[in-house]
Amino acid sequence: MQLRIEAVDLPGSSCPAAPGFPGYRDIRVAVQRRDRPGELLDPRPGDAPSAVWTLECTASVTPGGIDLGGPYVQGRPGRRFVHLVWQAADDSGGFTVFRRAKLMLDAVDATVAAEAVAAEAVAAGRLVARLGLTDAEGHPLCAAVRPPAVVWSAQDVNGPGASGG
Repeated sequence: MQLRIEAVDLPGSSCPAAPGFPGYRDIRVAVQRRDRPGELLDPRPGDAPSAVWTLECTASVTPGGIDLGGPYVQGRPGRRFVHLVWQAADDSGGFTVFRRAKLMLDAVDATVAAEAVAAEAVAAGRLVARLGLTDAEGHPLCAAVRPPAVVWSAQDVNGPGASGG
């Protein structure tokens, strides 16, 4: 099964300082690997028109619902999430994490999750998250991300999209 993150409305390559916000330059966003915080999947510049990540996952049916796992899925069963990590250039020529957003998988509608798993059983299922990455202040999105900030849907990888949720 796949988990696809489709992001738009990135905040730009820099954020000016504001009260309670120091400001950052050369911003980028990526998906963080579980148990390897320094290993980031496909960093995308903060001024890109969009960013897409496709993660291979496993899906298990449990009494509490669908439980996703995989190298980029973090947290305990029932509290799973994917970390979107914001980095900025630092003075040493590297990048430093300054913000994270948790894409909360427990917020996926049970019907949508079941449709993605059913598509996987027949062919190749995909759970799709669509979201904007700029918060109300114009900064990189952070904290726990749940609907309506993210829209979840199920797709058959080999065919057109299915449902919204």
